[in-house]
Amino acid sequence: MDICRDTPQEWLVRKSEAAWVGETTMKIARILLAPCFTLALGLAISPAPASNYVVVRREILVDRPADAVWQRIGSYCAIGEWLKLKCTIVAGNGGVGTVRQLDGSTIEPMVGSTPLSYTYAQTVGNMAARNYHGTLAVEPVGTRRARIVYTLIYDAASLTTEDARKAQFDRISARFQGAIETMKELAEK
Repeated sequence: MDICRDTPQEWLVRKSEAAWVGETTMKIARILLAPCFTLALGLAISPAPASNYVVVRREILVDRPADAVWQRIGSYCAIGEWLKLKCTIVAGNGGVGTVRQLDGSTIEPMVGSTPLSYTYAQTVGNMAARNYHGTLAVEPVGTRRARIVYTLIYDAASLTTEDARKAQFDRISARFQGAIETMKELAEK
C-alpha cells in the first residue's frame, strides 16, 4: 500500500476510512473522558472549605510616650526578649520583607509596617497551616502615654471540636497577654 502509487479513487477511499476512524476515536474518547472533565470542572468551581477566623486582641496602657515605647519593644527581633525565645533575622534589613526565625524553626516574614507597627505572617511553624498573622502596634494616648496593641488572627477551621478551638484561643490569649505585660515592664524601666 503506497499512497504515492494510489489512484485518485483509492486515495479518496483511504482518506474517508481515516476520517471515519478519527471520528470514531474522538467519539469514544469523549464518552470515556466526559466523567473526568465533569469532575475536574466540578472541582474547579467548588467553593473553598469554610474558614473560621479567630481574632485575639490584647492591649495594655504604658506610662511612656508612644515613640519611646516603640523604640524599646518594636524592633523585629525584640520578640526574643518579651516572648522569651531565640530570634534571628535571616533575611532583610528590618523593613517589609524582613524574615525572622524563632527558636531555629518558625519562619515569619514581615508583610507590612508603619512607623509604630509591623505585621507578619507565619509561613513555617506550628500555626502556619492555620494562616496565622500578627500585628504589633503602639498607639499614642495623649503625649505622655501609649497603648501596646497585639492583634493575632488565625483560621481555627481545622480544629474539629469547640473544646479544641477554646483551648487554642485560651493558650494564645494567655501567651500574648504575658507578652504585652512584659513589654510594658520593659518600656517603663
